[in-house]
Amino acid sequence: MSRAAHDRVVTDEFLHRLAAVADVVPGVLEEFDSVPARRTLAEIDVLVTGWGCPALSAAAVAGAPRLRAVVHTAGTVRHHVTPAVWGRDIAVSSAAAANAVPVAEYTLATVLLAGKQVLASAENYRRASSRDTFTDAAAGAVVLDEATGNFGRTVGILSASLVGRRVVELLRPHDLRVLVHDPYVPDAAIRALGAEPVGLPELFERSDVLSVHTPLLPETRGLVSADLLARLPDGATLINTARGAVVDNEALVVELRAGRLHAVLDVTDPEPLPAGHALWDCPNVLLTPHVAGSLGNELRRLTACAAGEVERFAAGLPFAHPVLRAALERSA
Repeated sequence: MSRAAHDRVVTDEFLHRLAAVADVVPGVLEEFDSVPARRTLAEIDVLVTGWGCPALSAAAVAGAPRLRAVVHTAGTVRHHVTPAVWGRDIAVSSAAAANAVPVAEYTLATVLLAGKQVLASAENYRRASSRDTFTDAAAGAVVLDEATGNFGRTVGILSASLVGRRVVELLRPHDLRVLVHDPYVPDAAIRALGAEPVGLPELFERSDVLSVHTPLLPETRGLVSADLLARLPDGATLINTARGAVVDNEALVVELRAGRLHAVLDVTDPEPLPAGHALWDCPNVLLTPHVAGSLGNELRRLTACAAGEVERFAAGLPFAHPVLRAALERSA
């Protein structure tokens, strides 16, 4: 992993857990090509990886004859797990499930805030300057409209991914209707989550809040198109915590400038947005700098997950969170 990632996620507690079941090689590898790096690779059975890990090339894998497992302390392994790893049947684990937790929590919070129309109401309140002048006329439909509130609203989930499933679980205690579209998940499995399976156009047509959780794949780039955005009801909110390029951002800008939709965007395309981009000037958008994922003390959840996987591997048990090559083709 990168030195920056190491300094963020590798704690004494994490190293202590690893040392209880394995001999830990000290230090951090930021590359696999130098003589010291090759010397380290030659003696390891398990490689713990993180953000900034270089690709495990065929040469790197060949130089690690004892390597039997890669345990990742973050989400996707696409950037460093190569065909050479799969070709050796090296076991791979990811902390994606642990990283899904704060993303789902962020999504739950924004879904509920969207239902209360908090963004629009806060903007109107700010313009009113004081509570005394915050009259019904100033509040407008934000406060008085029957559509405001979370009772019986419909939330659409695009993709029953790790995050998407967790969001459905967190929404369950609330008085909401939850729709899910995922072409790879059987309808029965979606119903078992407590949600209603629907087709893609219907998902957009019926959702008061639409939350995007699909991975960025060649077939999902621009998936949330102008046509689908036009199907969202007036006043609906689009939430994106997945990848910015899943959404046609130019089409979204058109809808936002027209005042028809609201959006909560933790990811954009490009990321970060350049100065002068239209999204900066849309009052009906909440832009956050990719903060939904693990930050601060939440990073300890990632290393706790990784430590648990190393412990399981040392005990001869299968990973609790394995990454399978076939599933990787349609996941993050």
